[in-house]
Order: sequence, then structure tokens, then C-alpha cells
Amino acid sequence: MLYLDDKQEGDCMSKNNLKVVDGGNEVEKENRIVDYIKSLSALETEMEPYKEQKRDLKQNYVENGWLSKEEISAAVKAYRMMKSEVDLEQMRDFFDLYSKAKVCG
Repeated sequence: MLYLDDKQEGDCMSKNNLKVVDGGNEVEKENRIVDYIKSLSALETEMEPYKEQKRDLKQNYVENGWLSKEEISAAVKAYRMMKSEVDLEQMRDFFDLYSKAKVCG
């Protein structure tokens, strides 16, 4: 469980105030947390140009009238389902069940 050591004054994220309680033993995690956040930040910065390309690609297809936003959304959902090897028969059974129960809309 994470907690802030309230015995220290000043900034709540100052050195040595973030600890993990593990069976009564305190294990300092501050350096790992900082390293993780720095790495995550660097990755997100590197990914941003690709995210922009993806948005531009979608916008290009919509502006040229090649596909609507809804068609792109459906195509992406189908792609992700195939990529994650979703059982389409089982998915159809769930759709049928939801339709009968009028769960969605």
C-alpha cells in the first residue's frame, strides 16, 4: 500500500516520503517511481508523431469522402478484434443475447 509520510514538511513528493508498506517493512520506491515516469514520458514523447500521423490519415480519408468516421471506426474495431483473435461466433452469440434482452439502446 502506498502512503505519504506526513512527518516530513514541505513538498509532498520530497525525497523519502513515499513508501510502500509490505508486512510492516517499509520499502522505498521513490527512485523506481521517478525512473518509471521518466521512461513513460520519453516513450509518450516519441509516440506523439505517430499519433499525429494516425489522426491525419483518418482526417484525410474523411475529407476526401473515401470513408466516413463511422466506417473508419467500424474498420478499426474489426481489425483490432481480428488482431486479438476474438471468437466471432461467441461475439455473435453475445450480440444476439444483448438484442433479445434489449441491453443496448
